[in-house]
Amino acid sequence: MKPSIIIAGTHSGSGKTTVSLGLMAVLSEKIRIQPYKTGPDYIDAAYHSVITGRKSRNLDTWILDNNTNRYLFEKNLIDSHMGIIEGVMGYYDGKEMNSPVGSTAYLSQVIGVPTVLVVNGKGMAGSVVPLIKGFIDYDPGNNIKGVIFNQVSESHYQLLKEVVEETLGIRVYGYVENIPELSLKERHLGLTPIWEMDDFTEKLSFVKSRLSQTLDWQGLYELGKTRTTVKYSTPHISKYQPIRIGLAYDKAFNFYYEDNIDLLKEMGGEIIPFSPIESTFIPDSLDLVILGGGFPEMFAEELENNAAIRKDLKQHLELGLPYLSECGGMMYLCEKLTDLTGKTYQMTGYLKGYTQMTQKLQRFGYATAKIVKECPYGEDESEIRLHEFHRSRDSIQEVKALSLYKSKKRNISKKWECGYVKGNGISHYGHLHYYSQMAWIESVYEKAIMYQKTKKG
Repeated sequence: MKPSIIIAGTHSGSGKTTVSLGLMAVLSEKIRIQPYKTGPDYIDAAYHSVITGRKSRNLDTWILDNNTNRYLFEKNLIDSHMGIIEGVMGYYDGKEMNSPVGSTAYLSQVIGVPTVLVVNGKGMAGSVVPLIKGFIDYDPGNNIKGVIFNQVSESHYQLLKEVVEETLGIRVYGYVENIPELSLKERHLGLTPIWEMDDFTEKLSFVKSRLSQTLDWQGLYELGKTRTTVKYSTPHISKYQPIRIGLAYDKAFNFYYEDNIDLLKEMGGEIIPFSPIESTFIPDSLDLVILGGGFPEMFAEELENNAAIRKDLKQHLELGLPYLSECGGMMYLCEKLTDLTGKTYQMTGYLKGYTQMTQKLQRFGYATAKIVKECPYGEDESEIRLHEFHRSRDSIQEVKALSLYKSKKRNISKKWECGYVKGNGISHYGHLHYYSQMAWIESVYEKAIMYQKTKKG
């Protein structure tokens, strides 16, 4: 059983990302670290992957059931020495106020991994004791086994460490200094994507040099050995004949769950990456093309300038090439995209309509989608749990096949439609984790096989 720890925070902005990235950087020089992110976050996961050299994985107790979370956690941990899981928001923050599901606290119980709580100690002394005690006492099964302080000096840290260890009997594993160079740029309620961080290498080197001196990384490794064993079963994965899958992947499109890509490979798919910014054509002889999320609005001019691939992709889709497009990928398939400055750019033009960026979030959070019209995902009324996060609105004039809703205390609080169907594909804002409802991606795969047979015929 490989050592593993969770780095959690008292609240968003507590410093858990800085601690997680710094610890991954320090330990990756010594051992193989497998990184994970709690919840539906692609940006933090991308940082993890670059730092450790291993693809970060998302664990989500609302989108995925407990067995699947345990399976994906253990499966990806096999050929590493240690797992480090970065939490989400505050430790007990979940899908709903009165439910632990979706929270870092609940995930720690599901996978049996000890938690280290990051506490912003700036401006506090003895007050940190009731703060930390509250987190410990709130849930007897909390799994909080250690503390790290953020934004404190060495002398301040020593005072906090002494009072916490003596009063609460919980170990303190170090601190992060209160210096601007240790902070990372943010945008849209999260980090600026690593693709847009020109100085990240220098920034990481500085963070690593400082945290290697102020974190008890050896003690954290030993703490990871105290994790408990959890039982799980291996989900059934359908095996099919090989197909070629084109995956849009560059600085504009990179929001993918790595376990989705692995699942497609296990089903029989060959993944061929291409860049809507740099490639002249989509890959040859594709049976399916997937355009994931990202920030196309940040690279709209470059996407517009690459007219060759826009034309090539549109022609293939019009000839029946099966496709899936999520969020940013859907925006790319529209006729036009208008950015925050009001400037409009030509996109692929396959979907009738346009998308326009706005100053506020249009949709944010978990939702459930149900098929209401036959589409590549199937023809029944099966459901899938997903996540939405976008600041754009659309005027797409295509047939809608999905009904989405938010639930609260088992009652529907909001309901809307999305999932635009055209040709042999579907486009939507929601981000899908295929393990949540594998029948949906199996249906897509089978349609790709039918297309492959049609081409050969």
